[in-house]
Amino acid sequence: MRSRTLALALLLTAAFVYLTARADWSLRKVGQPLFRAGLHWREPETVHGAGLQPDEQNNIDVYRMARQSTVYITSTTVNLDFFYRQVASQSLGSGFVVNEDGFILTNYHVISGSSRIQVTLSDQTRYTARALDTDRSDDLALIKIDPKKRLPFVRLGDSDRLQVGQKVLAIGNPFGLEGTLTAGVVSSIGRALPRENNANLQGMIQTDAAINGGNSGGPLLDSSGSVVGINTAILGENNIGIGFALPINRAKALLSDYQAGKITERPKPGVRTYYVAGDLAEALQLPRSGGLLVQSVLPDSSEAVAGVLGARELVVVGNLELGSGGDLILAIDGQPIGREDDLVRAYSRKHVGDVITLTIYRDRRTIQLPVHLLRPPADSE
Repeated sequence: MRSRTLALALLLTAAFVYLTARADWSLRKVGQPLFRAGLHWREPETVHGAGLQPDEQNNIDVYRMARQSTVYITSTTVNLDFFYRQVASQSLGSGFVVNEDGFILTNYHVISGSSRIQVTLSDQTRYTARALDTDRSDDLALIKIDPKKRLPFVRLGDSDRLQVGQKVLAIGNPFGLEGTLTAGVVSSIGRALPRENNANLQGMIQTDAAINGGNSGGPLLDSSGSVVGINTAILGENNIGIGFALPINRAKALLSDYQAGKITERPKPGVRTYYVAGDLAEALQLPRSGGLLVQSVLPDSSEAVAGVLGARELVVVGNLELGSGGDLILAIDGQPIGREDDLVRAYSRKHVGDVITLTIYRDRRTIQLPVHLLRPPADSE
């Protein structure tokens, strides 16, 4: 019995030694060639990018070109507190250089009531600016610094050619973060933006390029780097993808006035209108080609004096309720109406004292009505 037990133990020991030797040999046969071949752990290879897409490169090019001309504006306002002590407060905004001598466009509300305007250029040099001209009704201001060198400046584009869906880029200083770029598209054109005192900023560009506090006064640029608008406002208190910019052609008029030595006194439409055409126009028994259907006329406005008629009744067409029975403006100075903000754009090219001719459809006939442009009523400011 003892011999059998000893024999079994020897057999098991021999089997263990044999299997262990085979395992070691197997590991050596597999492991050694791998190690010698250099296939042990190595650093990951660097991943190379696919390069910039054309649209990305365009964004970069526009930013590099316009960034140097975009400025940071700090305006200081002094007010009296409850105890009649002077308290200084600051507001932040943006602007952009329009010529090498230091002329800068911005929003009127950026510098309104300020006792001191400070401009910081992209190279961080600072200057004190002075206001040259303002247009409160269009929220526009032209200011100037006296630089020690010639400044890079941006080109002014043509906002009348903007189309919905067109790419635009905004540069400014939101919340004091200098030189911020956002990109988006033109969401709509010809928007009316309510302001204080029941007044409107009319003919505005709507964009989904992010605009926040501090962007006001900065440039809205097209893909060629030309300024097509001045970033002005957002809907609500925070950015929700609905921002508004003043068309640059309105600012061009202010620049032309200043260069000509004129006081900026731009007429404003004194009518509220709704654009109708096609089936909607036919449902109202109006020409299918359409135009601007006058809803109301502001008392003492240029149009009221000229005899333009507003709506006489409210009608419902489908789900739309609007005024009917008023004049339909078919053309302005012979140019047919094609969009909602045509009247605003036409007035922006005129001055107080000019005459504009409206082609009006009234009582199934067409008449030519001359309108002598007066100073805007106080309610429209």
